[in-house]
Amino acid sequence: MFNKILIANRGEIACRVAATARRMGVKTVAVYSDADAHAKHVAVCDEAVYIGGSAPKDSYLRWEKIIAAAQATGAQAIHPGYGFLSENDEFAQACADAGLVFIGPPASAILAMGLKAESKQLMEKAGVPLVPGYHGADQDPALLQREADRIGYPVLIKASAGGGGKGMRVVEQAGDFASALASCQREAINSFGNDTVLIEKYVQRPRHIEIQVFGDTLGNYVYLFERDCSVQRRHQKVLEEAPAPGMTPEMRAQMGEAAVSAARAVNYVGAGTVEFIVEQRDGGEMTFFFMEMNTRLQVEHPVTEAITGEDLVEWQLRVASGQPLPKRQDELRIIGHAIEARICAENPDNNFLPATGTLHVYGLPECVTFERANRSDTGVAVRIDSGVRQGDAISPFYDSMVAKVIVHGDTRAQALARLDTALAQTHIVGLSTNVQFLRRVAATPSFTQANLDTGLIPREAGCLFDQEPVGLVLAVAAAVAQTLLAEAAAAGTDPFSRRDGWRSHGLVQRRFSFDFHAVPVPALLTYQHNGALHLSVGEGDAQVAGTLAFQSPDAQRIDLQFAGQRQAVSIYTQGETQYIFAAHGATEIIEIDLLAHSGEAPAEGGRLTAPMPGKVVSFAVKAGDVVTKGQALAVMEAMKMEHTIAAPTDGVVAELLYAPGDQVTEGSELLTLVAAVAAVAAAA
Repeated sequence: MFNKILIANRGEIACRVAATARRMGVKTVAVYSDADAHAKHVAVCDEAVYIGGSAPKDSYLRWEKIIAAAQATGAQAIHPGYGFLSENDEFAQACADAGLVFIGPPASAILAMGLKAESKQLMEKAGVPLVPGYHGADQDPALLQREADRIGYPVLIKASAGGGGKGMRVVEQAGDFASALASCQREAINSFGNDTVLIEKYVQRPRHIEIQVFGDTLGNYVYLFERDCSVQRRHQKVLEEAPAPGMTPEMRAQMGEAAVSAARAVNYVGAGTVEFIVEQRDGGEMTFFFMEMNTRLQVEHPVTEAITGEDLVEWQLRVASGQPLPKRQDELRIIGHAIEARICAENPDNNFLPATGTLHVYGLPECVTFERANRSDTGVAVRIDSGVRQGDAISPFYDSMVAKVIVHGDTRAQALARLDTALAQTHIVGLSTNVQFLRRVAATPSFTQANLDTGLIPREAGCLFDQEPVGLVLAVAAAVAQTLLAEAAAAGTDPFSRRDGWRSHGLVQRRFSFDFHAVPVPALLTYQHNGALHLSVGEGDAQVAGTLAFQSPDAQRIDLQFAGQRQAVSIYTQGETQYIFAAHGATEIIEIDLLAHSGEAPAEGGRLTAPMPGKVVSFAVKAGDVVTKGQALAVMEAMKMEHTIAAPTDGVVAELLYAPGDQVTEGSELLTLVAAVAAVAAAA
């Protein structure tokens, strides 16, 4: 076994690898960029080496610096994690040339399986069924258009060197193909340095099921069963589970044996995942097609660990050091059911726009362990894999994933219940996340009934987006209670700030004003002689009134009673905004200072600003162009993905304020748009 390894990655996967290495007595070396100088993965490793600037191309993709760091620190092997250099055959070969062990497959296997087109050709020769498509080397756009027309729409354009949904587009009709192809190629160049694409028939109601495989240097191979990764947004996984619901033992064996055959064909060593598209037909019949092989550990590997009781990173280290696989195929068993939810910094209600910012509050559920039945080891009912801490910043340079919540149960229903509880206990303040969206996805009829396919999120959109689970009345009552508690704590023993509102004369009333999802809400609090608090929320027929009662067991939690409701809520205050977490969801409300907001500021119109830090890729318009609401104006790139900026209204482009390639900060004005009426008047 190695004495020391270097982890050529960052974030949660670097922390994950370091945890297993520490348990095994293996020392670890971290590498870090400018943006990650104070990151968690740097702190949890035994040593750390600076390798360059914040952008991946200046640090985590500079393999010559990483190899030099390994040699300088005496590391014997390099674990690449996933992403970055994990599937770079040149890096794997460079490690071998430098006398370092690459904890992964040989360069030849990465080369054979790393490019989607070539791997499909290899699988076709091996007799593995493929989705109809074009996987050729000729990348002439006109030829690609003709191939798409031949295959028949809808088609899927995929970056051949891609992964994680980057460089991938579904094209519904021929007229959209050219622009989708150009966008895919730009994204592919930025993420992988290779703009080669393949074209495939887009399978209707597909499930995404993958098989975890392992090989050692002695020629042994096993599969550790399957994972269902069908729940996706923009071709990126949201929820993953194991085993796949509805999988029969016969089909599991067929897919597992096909995956092992694929690994054996390229003399694979280490952890790999063979991904299949599964077509669902009437009557429950399922047919699988080879999609690709990921020659690395997957983000969703914890669900496989949960149902098998195996540590896949330990397997990687043992195999890479020359040891045989820890178990044979007949020794592997499925235990219960596991689900993983990826917590990302993004706004699901705004087309999953990535978010950046500081984790002012980062509250996670406690990990829960249990004794496995008929086993000597301990299982984990709730597991958190995270690469950040409270106070850390999520930057625009890397992937938007913040953490993974993994749950395990005896049954799928039990795992679902544990997932909702764990997500309800996840409190993040400082940037937008998808935590509440994940809870809603897991609660949809489609997911709870295991009616799975990659179209689940669009199909259930009506109950997933723009939801308000907490409600106005409870939000206002909680905000008033939090304000009174904060004032009482600040006032100390001042009797005129006591919560009972005692005064030497008459009733005392206090007015509040709130902004709740851009809607102004008045509230009136009356301190009654008996110490009770009477609260009225809203105006007119919609007004709700009643006695407000509350107590605070700790700094954030409030046990609240108002208007027939009794709720335990947690509240965190940042400036004028109060973030409220209840058992059934979360919301936020802004308390308006009535003295400071006596008038309304004029609206700022005619501007289009960058919704996040990033780079301007292109403009689709020029000064003087007439545009309509919803028309694409510009494309930005951030967190390795492209985002289209659309016109919020009809108008005329007055000026472009940046050029393609420019880096911009969040809120930067990209262009000026003049209302059509104003433009006509100016011209006259």
